[in-house]
Amino acid sequence: MHDIRFIRDNPDAFDAGLKARFLEPQSADILALDAKRRDAITRQQEAEQSRNALSKQIGQAKAKGDEDEFQRLRSEVERLKTVLDEAGQDAAKFDEALNQYLAGLPNLPEDDVPVGEDEAANEEVRGWGEPRDFDFEPKDHSDLGEALGMLDFDAAAKMSGARFSVLTGGLARLERALAAFMLDLHTSEHGYLEVSPPYMVRDEAMFGTGQLPKFAEDLFRTTDERWLIPTAEVPLTNLVRDAIHDEGAFPMRMTAHTPCFRAEAGSAGRDTRGLIRQHQFHKVEMVTVTTPEQSADELERMTGCAEEVLRRLELPYRVMLLSSGDMGFGAKRTYDLEVWLPSQKGYREISSCSNCGDFQARRMNARFRREGEKKPDFLHTLNGSGVAVGRAMLAVMENHQNADGSINIPAALQPYLGGMTKLERS
Repeated sequence: MHDIRFIRDNPDAFDAGLKARFLEPQSADILALDAKRRDAITRQQEAEQSRNALSKQIGQAKAKGDEDEFQRLRSEVERLKTVLDEAGQDAAKFDEALNQYLAGLPNLPEDDVPVGEDEAANEEVRGWGEPRDFDFEPKDHSDLGEALGMLDFDAAAKMSGARFSVLTGGLARLERALAAFMLDLHTSEHGYLEVSPPYMVRDEAMFGTGQLPKFAEDLFRTTDERWLIPTAEVPLTNLVRDAIHDEGAFPMRMTAHTPCFRAEAGSAGRDTRGLIRQHQFHKVEMVTVTTPEQSADELERMTGCAEEVLRRLELPYRVMLLSSGDMGFGAKRTYDLEVWLPSQKGYREISSCSNCGDFQARRMNARFRREGEKKPDFLHTLNGSGVAVGRAMLAVMENHQNADGSINIPAALQPYLGGMTKLERS
């Protein structure tokens, strides 16, 4: 959500930020709506003040026995009550319209974010590792998993439809090992608090992190009007909603391993085969809530934590600064980590780390009070994949495959697999 005071004071800057998002100027329409709301509030306040003053005069007229003045004042008070009611209804109507308007607009990108409509304008920040030079033609992870007898798309399709999979045996264990490894790394070395949150949330939680109202078609909804979480970002970030916190509680760093559910409504025809784009997948999420002064540094820190996962899994990757048109709705700055996939001879996204500034906090009314100050300020929120478990698994499969179809287990994962060094068909 945007700060209406910022728009009043900086309409040109606001429109420039929207232009970087390839949207038309909006400040004039927003300020016109805001003016109607403020006018209604002013009428409401003036009517209330006049009514209160006249109420005192009614008592004085009655005490004097001035019946004509008494009746005149009473009639005026009744008129003001009507004005008060009408002004209050107008204020509520324009306030709701303004909030809905602002809720549909994305966050503004930071000034140094590259301007571009899509991923073509993204900028590489750094890279790590060299893609392996295979002495055989590397297989796709789907072919590897099916040949091992541990990945079954047909069985999943029979019970659930497209974009689902069944993992068995060693691959199921590898998925579990990856999640445990990531959680242990983030909690024991990176200082994140492990959380086990709900997998279903209400409308207001989805609104708070920006999934609603704009992206409802990308979500799954239950029959009792709850939503299945598309990412643990939603419940973790909402832990600070509707409260004023002490400044000393921040930065607050949390991590969770959860299933994620996405309708993928806008991805028809993309990655229809394999594990890259599924309706249900697992992810280890990182969320940081902090003060405005710390959020920029926290984004760099969070991105580094996600990078460490890939380094220990011995996976070549690169870090990309996303362009203004490729960033998510709530982000003002985003780094994507892209892992090398031999079968595609290219990099694919495996983690996305974003600083949302106070955009989500305003939607959740999440604030903190600085020591010695009375007025609270809005918090800043950040989120990042640390990392997507399914994509990490397929990257391990492809990058560490052997000519016979077996898969070498990275050293960091071997303790989680009982010392197993290789995954092969039993």
